[in-house]
Amino acid sequence: MDLQQLRYVVAVADTLNFTRAAERCAVVQSSLSHRIAALERELGVRLFARSSRRVELTSAGAAFLVGARECLAAADRAVTDAAAATGVVRGRLAVGVIVTTAAVDVPELLQRYRAQHPDVRVALRSGRSDDLAAAVRDGKLDIAFLGLPEGERPAGVEAVVLDHDAHVLAVSAGHRLARASRVTLAEIAGETFVDFVSGTPARAQSDRAFAAAGLVRDVAYEAGVVELITRLIGRGLGVALLPSAFIRPLAAADPDLALVPVVDGPHRLEYLVWSRFNPSPATRAMLSVLGVRPPHHP
Repeated sequence: MDLQQLRYVVAVADTLNFTRAAERCAVVQSSLSHRIAALERELGVRLFARSSRRVELTSAGAAFLVGARECLAAADRAVTDAAAATGVVRGRLAVGVIVTTAAVDVPELLQRYRAQHPDVRVALRSGRSDDLAAAVRDGKLDIAFLGLPEGERPAGVEAVVLDHDAHVLAVSAGHRLARASRVTLAEIAGETFVDFVSGTPARAQSDRAFAAAGLVRDVAYEAGVVELITRLIGRGLGVALLPSAFIRPLAAADPDLALVPVVDGPHRLEYLVWSRFNPSPATRAMLSVLGVRPPHHP
């Protein structure tokens, strides 16, 4: 049994098709089929049930697949660790980013990272802060940029605070408050609001602020896309509380939006998080580019 046979098994399991698996592995189908058949003879079990039209994992194949993936991941890690020992960082870096990230210019950061480590391949994933933090804990992401309500800290991961920011009120340019010097939550509680989806950390920042003030508001529109939120505001359909560092550049370029400081509005902290369990060389390299020194765990 060798690593190439394991790669062939994983490819067939992922595609459930010998032809597509062979294309993915850049080999002829007959060679791939022969190597898998040889592995099955060595193991004494069938890994795949196959006919002319259908391919499925057997129960033995499903059990074998788990270990095969682990072996390949360990082998890839060994290669990247060996390269890192010579000063060359290779491999893959999976990065999670919330849509309202403002503490870091992500494209500029990746430009600097690539200039130093051109052999690393980066996969970007956007999502909500709680989902991204969970993905880091589960090893599905290497690092993530999060935004959480003040007083809330990511659990189960290493974390550093990148920025502390206050929310501002975003209204349409024609709104009655567009030229106000400042407002309070009590003064805007009666407005119609546009906000992020209920239950998300982005939404919780405003919900908690109003609840702490003993106020109830009407969220008439929920959206997960910032561009849609700002367009709804610009059309006069509602107002929103948004992180100032994120929304100010957008408002400066959009004549339909106006921003108003909120005296007692919500605050958020932007975090960089990464797994505390054996971060990869590519992860450590990114932390270095960011100027973050990982803590030592005995």
